[in-house]
Amino acid sequence: MAYDDTTFRRPGDETTDPDPAAYRRRVQYDDTAGTTLDQSLKNPVTTTGAIPAVEEDGRDRLGIHLGWEVILLVLAAVLGFLLQREDPAALERPALDALLVTGAAIGLLTLGAGLTLRAGVPNLALGPIALAAAMQYAENSDKGLAQAVVPALILAAAGGLVAGLIVTVLHVPAWAATLAASCGVIVYVQLRPEPVAVQGDWDPTSQAFVLFGAFAVLAVLGAALGALGPVRRFLGRMRPTGDPAQRRSTAAAVPAILTLVVSSLFATGAGVLIAAGADGPIVPGTGFEWTGIAMGLALLAGTSAYGRRGGIFGTLFAVTALTLFLRYQNLRDLDIALFAIAGTVFAAGLVVTRFVESYGSPYASRAGEDWNAAPSGGANWSPTLPETWNTPATPAPRSDRWDDGPWGATR
Repeated sequence: MAYDDTTFRRPGDETTDPDPAAYRRRVQYDDTAGTTLDQSLKNPVTTTGAIPAVEEDGRDRLGIHLGWEVILLVLAAVLGFLLQREDPAALERPALDALLVTGAAIGLLTLGAGLTLRAGVPNLALGPIALAAAMQYAENSDKGLAQAVVPALILAAAGGLVAGLIVTVLHVPAWAATLAASCGVIVYVQLRPEPVAVQGDWDPTSQAFVLFGAFAVLAVLGAALGALGPVRRFLGRMRPTGDPAQRRSTAAAVPAILTLVVSSLFATGAGVLIAAGADGPIVPGTGFEWTGIAMGLALLAGTSAYGRRGGIFGTLFAVTALTLFLRYQNLRDLDIALFAIAGTVFAAGLVVTRFVESYGSPYASRAGEDWNAAPSGGANWSPTLPETWNTPATPAPRSDRWDDGPWGATR
C-alpha cells in the first residue's frame, strides 16, 4: 500500500517554503514564537516604558473644515446684518473700535485654547489668568503700561512652565493640572473683596485695527502652519492613543510645555485688553466663564477636542460671530449670562468635534497595513481559520485494489 508523501510530510522534512505569504501567516499562529503580530499590537510600549510619538496617519480632509468655515462666515454675516439693522452706528467708528478691541481680547483667549487643544494639553486656567491679569493691570496701570503688564507676563509664563512640567514629568492629564493651577489663580483674584477701578488712562481703541489685525494674522497663519504635516506631528504628540496613563516619549514634552506657556501669555494679553477697554471697575470672580467661551469657540472653529486636527479660518470667523452677538444682545437688553453663552458655545463645539473626527479623518491611514485578511499568492485561506503547517494535498482518485494481489478474490 502506497502513502502520499505530501499528506504525511513532517514540518522538519523541508527546508524551503514554496509560498512565502503562507509561511508568514503560519508564523503568526506559531505558539512558540517570541513575538507575534497580536502581541505587538497588544503591547505598543517600548523597552523604556514610553509610548512612541503619534505617527502621521495621512493628510486630513481640510475640505470638511473649509465647508464648516463657510457656515461660520455666513453666521457672522447674519449677525453683522442684525447688528447693523439694530444700530447703524454699531459698525462705525468709534463704536467699531471698541468692538474690535473686544474681538481681539476674545481672540487671544481662543488662540490659547486652540493651541493647547491641538497639542492635546487643554489649558483650563485661561479665564482665571485673564481675570488676574486684568486685576493686575487695573491696580498698576497708573505706573505705566510696561510696569503693569510685564510682571503679569512673567508670572503667567512661570505658571505655564510649572504646569507644563507637572503634566510631562508626572504624566497627568493637562486638564487636571491646569484646573489645580486655576484654583491658585482664583485665590489671588479673590484676595480683593471689592471691584478694582482701572487707574491708568491707556485707551486701546486708538490701536483697535492693529490689535484685531494682529489676532487675525496669528489665527490664520498659525492654523495654516498647523495644517502642515511636520508641524501637526510636532504639536500632536500628546494626542490620546492606546493607554493614556502610559508615559509619552521625551519629545512629546517640548510642545506640551511650549503651548501651555504661550497660551498663558495670550490669556494675560487678553486680560489687559479687557481691563483697558472696560467701562467700569473690574469685578473679582473665577474667570471660568472666559475659559468656557475660549474652549467653546476653539471647538466651534473646528479644532478637535482630541487634539491635532483643526481648520484654517474657523477661529477668525467664530470669534467675529461671537463678538457681534455679544454686542447685539447688549443692544437688545437680552441680559444673557456669560456662563450661559459659554455653555451653549461649548456644547455646539462638542458636536463640531464629533463631526470633524468622523468626516475629517485622513485620506489614507496607515493603521492597518501590517495586517491584511485578503489571501496573497492565490492560496485558499480564510482569516477565521488558521492554516496548519502542512496543508494536505488532495490525492488523485484511484480505483479499489482490494481484489488485486496474491490474496485477492480473483486468485
